[in-house]
Amino acid sequence: MTHDPMRDPAPFTVPVRGGDLAGGQWRADAAGTPILALHGITATHRAWHHVADALPERRIVAPDLRGRGRSNGLPGPWSLRDHADDQVRLLDALGIDRAVVLGHSMGAFVTVRLAAAHPDRAAGVVLVDGGLPLPHPEGLAPDEVAAAVLGPALARLEMRFADPSAYVDFWKAHPAIGPAWDDHLADYVAYDLVGTPPELRSSSIAEAVAQNVLELDGSDGYAEDLASLPAPVDFLRAERGLLDQPEALYPRERVAALAERMPALRVTEVAELNHYTIVMTAAGAAQVAAVVAPRFADEHAVADKEVTR
Repeated sequence: MTHDPMRDPAPFTVPVRGGDLAGGQWRADAAGTPILALHGITATHRAWHHVADALPERRIVAPDLRGRGRSNGLPGPWSLRDHADDQVRLLDALGIDRAVVLGHSMGAFVTVRLAAAHPDRAAGVVLVDGGLPLPHPEGLAPDEVAAAVLGPALARLEMRFADPSAYVDFWKAHPAIGPAWDDHLADYVAYDLVGTPPELRSSSIAEAVAQNVLELDGSDGYAEDLASLPAPVDFLRAERGLLDQPEALYPRERVAALAERMPALRVTEVAELNHYTIVMTAAGAAQVAAVVAPRFADEHAVADKEVTR
């Protein structure tokens, strides 16, 4: 693969509690309101490659959340509120007043916490297969919830790989990701790998992941934060689950019931794609972009008026 400065993210670091938050941004000089893109629970900013391609005129700022990627050396706690605080510091450091906040999976939960606590910083909220409360499986102790909810995704964090090709082979065999393999996914996987052979491992810190899983049930005022967000709150639901199984992370009936109680929620059904491919493929990114792009309609209208004067 060759580096393409128009398509590849430029790295950044900004000071936050305990050290530097790292990440990447696409088109830092682009005009207009930027997008703050927040990745999933064991992902990194490289998950947004395809979405960045699908929004070629927009500045996209994508951090590695605390405990993941090149931000994995930041200390805990790693709560959703801590992640949200990190994003405020990121926006401040980059001189961004407001951004459309786009979150996938756990990143969508961070999006809600951020937008509720700092409504002046969120120009819009888009949640991708995440951000709506996920009840914990009944009868489980807190230390059992993470394994039950994430399954293989959590187990991967304890695995060790002899060389980079072994990690690539692991991902190519993943039922939700392997069939969609491309250069962007290869880059995502390579970036996530840390350590030295034969003890290579994922960059995500298991303790951080386990803490965040416990927060996804809507407790600690989260449901109230979600309900407080102004309309519209966009939610894209992937039809298939974390292992590409027909059972989605969010059953259609549960989402419909929540939408009845929350008029601000605007649901987009994304057929055939799973929890990962909804953002990590060109097909998924196109659907995300179709929901995000109208958020900037007013900017385009103003620009058109300026041109015709």
